[in-house]
Amino acid sequence: MEFYLLQYCRLLQVDHTLYLLQHYWWILISVLAGALVFLLFVQGGQSLLYTLGKTKEERDLIVNTLGHKWELTFTTLVVFGGAFFASFPLFYSTSFGGAYVVWMLILFCFVFQAVSFEYRSKPRNFLGARTYEVFLMINGFAGPLLLGAVVATFFTGSPFRLGPNQEVEWLTPWRGLDALFVFTNYMLAFAVFFLARVTACLYFRIVIDNEAITQRIHKQLLYNAVPFVITFLVFLGIVLTGEGYGISTEGKIVPMAYKYWYNFIGMPVNSLIFFIGVLLVLYGIVRALMQPYWRKGIWFEGIGVLLTVITLFIMAGFNGTSFYPSYTDPSSSLTIYNASSSQYTLEAMSWVSLIIPIVIFYIWYVWRNMTRRPISAEELEKSDTKY
Repeated sequence: MEFYLLQYCRLLQVDHTLYLLQHYWWILISVLAGALVFLLFVQGGQSLLYTLGKTKEERDLIVNTLGHKWELTFTTLVVFGGAFFASFPLFYSTSFGGAYVVWMLILFCFVFQAVSFEYRSKPRNFLGARTYEVFLMINGFAGPLLLGAVVATFFTGSPFRLGPNQEVEWLTPWRGLDALFVFTNYMLAFAVFFLARVTACLYFRIVIDNEAITQRIHKQLLYNAVPFVITFLVFLGIVLTGEGYGISTEGKIVPMAYKYWYNFIGMPVNSLIFFIGVLLVLYGIVRALMQPYWRKGIWFEGIGVLLTVITLFIMAGFNGTSFYPSYTDPSSSLTIYNASSSQYTLEAMSWVSLIIPIVIFYIWYVWRNMTRRPISAEELEKSDTKY
């Protein structure tokens, strides 16, 4: 396969340096995707607001523990979209230009979130705190579901065609909502949604000092872990046994049976990391269920989520695979080779990407200091910053 990929790149007049840069930037995109899925625990926590918080004081505690983290999710989403725009602009123009309805819905969901955290506790709030709590729950439910459905199209495809000048023709009037008509997309959407709620439960364990909420967390962890595992396994089974789109020996993008299964067995290192990630997720969840007051589950589960998502994205983009297939016009499908920026752009941005480890260390440092000690209702009452 590597030989045919190099031949395909030569047909596109791609040299070896550009070939490496394209893979490098897809790995960075995968890392950002993994971080985004992990940080969706903020949305998961918002969806559990009235399930875990039965009184105003308990809901205040939940909202304020999430209020210190919501910017990380929003910022990561923006960086994820920006990195895609800079490194693979044809995907950006195709998806955002064709499926703009679903992307606008996602944007509105996050606008609801930002406004709610800003104004929920403001004096003379004429809408009332409950209105903004409803907005938070809309973001908590719709955000992960819509993002999961959109990411699932990386495997199931979308109905678009590219013209001679790369103009996008979306072949349905639904403008991205057609992703909601595919069963496989629902499986990943629900898997992301339930995973966000699971991660939120593990997060609340280390930041909330409230016995009543702690007991409810343990129940919700079980209630959400089971459907997460089921929907994720169903999605994975369908993808591995289904059809994908890849580059043929003739250099054309065509449907291929068991494409993702061949990627799975053809990239053993990636598959090993995938299994490690899955085991870490399961270990964090199972041990937290067996030991209700164990507070370190999010570290194992979080690292596992990051590794699992990274390897899934690599499986979707490497090995001559179309990461954004068109099931109506396979020749218009996008790969990391035909959708990337120029070599000059990728090289310039690669120098900028060297600051990413510094940013990650800063996020870890701030996180560690903010979660060093659980927050109680009494401490929240004394705090000067409230959401």
